[in-house]
Amino acid sequence: MTVARLSFRELVDLSRSLGCTGVEVRNDLPQPLFDGMDPAEAGAFLRDAGLRLLAVAEVKRFNDWSPDKEAEALALMRIASAAGAEAVSLIPRNDNLGMGNGERQAALRVALKALKPMLEDHGLVGMVEPLGFEICALRYKSEAVEGIEAVAGAGRFKLVHDTFHHTLAHGGPLFPEHTGIVHVSGVVDQTVGIADMRDPHRVLVTRGDRLGNVEQIAALQAAGWSGPVSFEAFSPDVHGLTDPFPALRASMDYLERVHA
Repeated sequence: MTVARLSFRELVDLSRSLGCTGVEVRNDLPQPLFDGMDPAEAGAFLRDAGLRLLAVAEVKRFNDWSPDKEAEALALMRIASAAGAEAVSLIPRNDNLGMGNGERQAALRVALKALKPMLEDHGLVGMVEPLGFEICALRYKSEAVEGIEAVAGAGRFKLVHDTFHHTLAHGGPLFPEHTGIVHVSGVVDQTVGIADMRDPHRVLVTRGDRLGNVEQIAALQAAGWSGPVSFEAFSPDVHGLTDPFPALRASMDYLERVHA
């Protein structure tokens, strides 16, 4: 998402030049997934570049389960498996529906129970990403963990710790043992309240960040977590960068410097 306008090959070249571990790809961008390249070919291209395919995103509204949702999830898993991906991303509904206490948890368990054998069959992890927005039916990591444990899904499902959404959900337990990946973005606008922060506010992590990215990562690491950290900047200012390398390099250097 951070470099949403780049082609797949450009994404790979940029990631390699930055020294990244791997990439995440998305199916909700204007261009086709892998720019229409065969998934197996795309996976080989990544591996030849020394990169992992960390996740293929996304199954939208996964906790609004239905036969159509099952077909959607299966199609994405087949692509991810063919490409050699490690995971698929599972994004909850964010429409202020299914919000009742008890209703939320039951819907989540239904979806996780159905997804678990599908993920097992394809050798994939399901990356569950709670969204901190008030209208999201899976806002809190604690509810996600309760659902995962209810279906005996620990290990097959992992959490995405998104620093933006963790802030919007007012923090809470970190669950390092359940965390598969960390998504980082920064908010530097000093005028917007936390409850009013939205995706367009999300820029790269720099000095002046209001989300406490550095502190969140440090807390996870202190609790025993280790894993990939992935940029997820939605701001049109970031997407509009003609050459994103300098800004990304500077943000990576900042994060590495404060953790040195």
